[in-house]
Amino acid sequence: MNAHVLVRSLPACSTSSKSKSIFMRTRMLVSNTMEQNFTVLHGLKHLCEPPHYKVWLLDQFGVLHDGKNAYSGSIETLERIAGSGAQLIVISNSSRRAESTYRRLESLGFDPSLFSGVITSGELTHEYLQKRHDLWFAKLGRRCLHITWSERGSISLEGLDLEVVEDPHSADFILAHGTEAVGLENGGVRPASLDELEALLAICASKGISMIVANPDHVTVEARDLKVMPGTLGLKYENLGGHVQYMGKPYPVIYQAATAMTGVDFSDMIVVGDSLFHDIQGGAKNQIDSVFVAGGIHADELGIEEIGHQPMFDKLESLIKLKKIYPSYVIPMFKWCLLVRIVFCMGQ
Repeated sequence: MNAHVLVRSLPACSTSSKSKSIFMRTRMLVSNTMEQNFTVLHGLKHLCEPPHYKVWLLDQFGVLHDGKNAYSGSIETLERIAGSGAQLIVISNSSRRAESTYRRLESLGFDPSLFSGVITSGELTHEYLQKRHDLWFAKLGRRCLHITWSERGSISLEGLDLEVVEDPHSADFILAHGTEAVGLENGGVRPASLDELEALLAICASKGISMIVANPDHVTVEARDLKVMPGTLGLKYENLGGHVQYMGKPYPVIYQAATAMTGVDFSDMIVVGDSLFHDIQGGAKNQIDSVFVAGGIHADELGIEEIGHQPMFDKLESLIKLKKIYPSYVIPMFKWCLLVRIVFCMGQ
């Protein structure tokens, strides 16, 4: 049976021939048997007028900014969503504390008062290591092999009562905040290549100690380049047979923190992110609607050469079917202005 394709025009920012060509191209894209639905948007206005969601859970890198600059239109879009009465919560797989994220956003031109809160995987890691109210964390030792940043700035372990050890044979567990360096006993860091870090992980895996990953992202967008993140080390450690505790998206701990912060059920939330594996899968696993920002870390896979351009729809279809991770909505970038809305079905 052929797919049922529903195409509806919504209030447009433009009636240019370009928008009409996008409209027609999408109609022709889908013609085979499909089972999953999502909506392709050209902006977020439709989700706010009238308001569909009480809480927006926003990724930052690849959605609001690229680590260097705010994306065009992102500040205005935040203001409009907040103006609709929704709460804006940044949930970020950042190794750093929440206060650091506030400072970064402010330095990039964002008004911190727009956000009802910030939850980072680094903040959760700090909290769980400090309080040890979770049984798994309570059983951890105090001696850690600390994998951190050098050029991006090391992560402080102040207040955690941990002893940093350089010899992996002496470690009770691994704590991965970064991918550039190893923490030293004197408080400094020693730059280390990924090959060197993998060699240390192999020794730790042979000892059977656990690893905490304070940032589950595999890569991140940094001024259009992709940088390896601690989640990649976590995957390598799992492949070595090691146990890994991930502290952010797509795992439940960060979404539980969001509902505890807001008092809002998952059914009244929406996730916005550029990673199918972390943001969109995190939403799906917790039954939270999601918006996939196509122009982030998947931009090259989707044939997007410039921020704001539409993805190539055949590549979008192929990527989502390959990953088997289905968003509720897709947009080229985080922006307000809505041109056309197209609903089509995807097969598993």
